[in-house]
Amino acid sequence: MRIAYLDCFSGISGDMFLGALVDAGVPFELFEGTVSALEVGVALERSRVTRNGLSATKIDVLVNGQKDLPREEFPSEQREKQEHKGRHEHSHARSLASILKIIAAVPIGDSAKKTSSAIFTALAEAEAKVHDIDIEQVHFHEVGAADAIVDIVCAAVGAEELKVEQILASPLNVGGGTVHCAHGVMPVPAPATLELLRGVPIYSGEVQNELVTPTGAAIARTLVSRYVPLPLMTTDKVGYGAGSRDFAGHSNVLRLVIGESNNAPQPAQTSPHEPPTEAIIILEANLDDLNPQVIGYVADQLLCAGALDVFTTAAQMKKGRPGTLLTALAAPGLEARLRDILFSETSTLGVRTRREERYVLARRHETVRTAWGDIRIKIGSLNGVDSNAAPEYEDCRRIATVHRVPLKTVMEEALRLYLDKKNG
Repeated sequence: MRIAYLDCFSGISGDMFLGALVDAGVPFELFEGTVSALEVGVALERSRVTRNGLSATKIDVLVNGQKDLPREEFPSEQREKQEHKGRHEHSHARSLASILKIIAAVPIGDSAKKTSSAIFTALAEAEAKVHDIDIEQVHFHEVGAADAIVDIVCAAVGAEELKVEQILASPLNVGGGTVHCAHGVMPVPAPATLELLRGVPIYSGEVQNELVTPTGAAIARTLVSRYVPLPLMTTDKVGYGAGSRDFAGHSNVLRLVIGESNNAPQPAQTSPHEPPTEAIIILEANLDDLNPQVIGYVADQLLCAGALDVFTTAAQMKKGRPGTLLTALAAPGLEARLRDILFSETSTLGVRTRREERYVLARRHETVRTAWGDIRIKIGSLNGVDSNAAPEYEDCRRIATVHRVPLKTVMEEALRLYLDKKNG
């Protein structure tokens, strides 16, 4: 099993994660192209730095040509301006809904869009919780939002590029002391960060600074499947992503280790011969007085907000009226967000939810090279035996559109090449 392991002995932030990805081999050009497509007025800068003598890749997000600084390192006058903006300049802020629209429009794969949306939704939910406001009242200042959008979308795209089956992590060193933010001086970890880290093993070491940022916490919460000591594995690649500060006696880096492991922790199994299970939430709504065009739009909104799947079923309602049963599957943590979408975007007066378990096959990607370009093949396996394989639709659709080849031809050729490769 191919896994990635995040060694968070100095915490995690969005820029540290991107730096570790690039240092481990994810093309920097992939991030540059993603940032350009986002069109949020931001650029990326890559540099080689040392942190307490350890060489690492530093990724800086440039907003209006300026690097983002750690919160406590703003000059006092600039910090006061930032805090004032955070409290009062909502006309220059972005809501979660507007950010999710940006993510939905960017030309990246559906999986990366879902991951990006889930990360940002988790961040907004934490802010809403600690401030006791509705999630749609959460606003990200324009500069901070652009920085976070880039960190989060690139994190999702980069994680997918690793082509691993699981991302594991060590317990998180959150740092200590206090940090200046829009609401004044707060203890480390900041309230929103701590909310995001519910159920995650954390500790505070000797460094008295903020080591886990809210964005870093949201990325870890969404991407990491389990927090464990370094597992038994054969390492393939190692990457170091640098934080903004250089501490004496402490290497402020995030280490990313990639390799093969036959003993990586797995979700609980009912028996050695059954696939692992995971908890999901199922949301349902009956619709019989809604324009059918709206239903397709709502399905897209649910998927962009992190739903694992959305589907409709024809139904006969009371008094013989034709209707539609709209069903969404999601991780339990997204229940409130998806329920709010169903209430705000449809005419339903009630949403049913229930918790269930689903069996899931281990999944991985392999790439085949066609005459038109590379296509990823998604493979499902049970107990190490491949049972399903299918070309990634987005890859095939892109190639079919660019080369004006029938989509079915592209998909058939990709699957043929995979089977030829598999059968030797």
